[in-house]
Amino acid sequence: MRTLLSHRPGGPETLLIEERPDIAPGPGEVLIDVHAAALNYPDVLLIQDLYQIRPPRPFAPGSEVAGVVRAVGSGVARFRVGNRVIGTAAWGGLATQFIVPEANCIAIPADMPFDEAAALIVTFATSHYALRDRAALRPGETLLILGATGGVGIAAIQLGKAFGARVIAATSSPEKAALARDQGADATIIYPADLSGRDSQRAVTDALKAEGPIDVILDPVGGPLSEAAVRSIGWQGRHLIVGFTAGIPTPPLNLLLLKGASFVGVFYGDFTRRNPDRRNEYLAEIVALHAAGAIRPHISRRLPLERAAEGLAALAERSATGKIVIEMGAK
Repeated sequence: MRTLLSHRPGGPETLLIEERPDIAPGPGEVLIDVHAAALNYPDVLLIQDLYQIRPPRPFAPGSEVAGVVRAVGSGVARFRVGNRVIGTAAWGGLATQFIVPEANCIAIPADMPFDEAAALIVTFATSHYALRDRAALRPGETLLILGATGGVGIAAIQLGKAFGARVIAATSSPEKAALARDQGADATIIYPADLSGRDSQRAVTDALKAEGPIDVILDPVGGPLSEAAVRSIGWQGRHLIVGFTAGIPTPPLNLLLLKGASFVGVFYGDFTRRNPDRRNEYLAEIVALHAAGAIRPHISRRLPLERAAEGLAALAERSATGKIVIEMGAK
C-alpha cells in the first residue's frame, strides 16, 4: 500500500510518500480499501506534536476516509467484504488501506459519492454535536458562526438552517462572505484581519449587535474575535468553544454573569469515547440529513495522495475553505 508518513515533528513538508506492506485486520477490525480521505486542521497539529495525542512514529495523518471493505477480522458482525463505508480514527487515513474498529465504521448508501462520504463525518459530526447536544439549538434562534467558511463553519451553516435557526456567518473577506451565503447563511459579517485593537473589536461587536441578540455562538477560531463576538451574546446565550486557530482568548467573564450566558466546551473526540451509543445515533442523523439533501460537504479542492502535503499546508495557512479531499482509489 501507499501511505504518507510523518517520521519527525514538523510541517507538511516533512511528510514522505512510501510503499509499505499490505495490512490485515485484527479481531473486531475492518480493513478498508480507501477511495477518498478528507483533511482536517487537527491533522496539521498532529504532525507537529501539538495535538492532545501523539501517535508513535512513523504514522500517517488523516482521520476520515471512505471506501470499500477489503477484509474483516474475527467477531465483526455488521460488515462484510464489498460494503461501501466511512471509517474514522485518530490517524492513519492518508493511505490506500486503513484499519478501523468495527464501531468506527459507518455504512453508506450506494449513491453517496466517496469524496462526499469522506468529508462528511469529522466536521459535520463536530458541528452537529455542538449545536444539537451542547447548545440545544432551537428553531427560531439566532446562530453566529465564527470562521464560517472552514470545514466546521460550513457544516454549522447547513446544520443551523436544517435545525431552523437564523444563521449569521462571520468571515474575513467578501469572497468568503459570498461562499457563506451560497451555503445558506442569512447574513454575513466581515471582520478585519487585525483585531488586536479595541476599536476594531468594537466595530465587529457593533455590527453583530445590529443583527439582534445572538443566542448561540459557534467558535472554532478563538483569539480576539472571540471577545468581540461574546460581547454581542444575548440573554442566556451559549458560546460554543470548538477550537483556537487564532489563539486562546481571554474573554471578559463578567459579560456571562450580566447576560446569564454560558461558555460551553465542545470536545467531540472525548464525547465519542464516553457516549458511543449517542454518537452512533447522531451519526445516523447526519447520514439521513445528507440522504434528504439537507446537508452536503463543500469540497474546495481534490488532490492526489502525492499532493496531500499541499492540502495540509493550506489548512495550516488558514487559506482553505470547506473541505480538502485526497482522492486515491483502491491500490
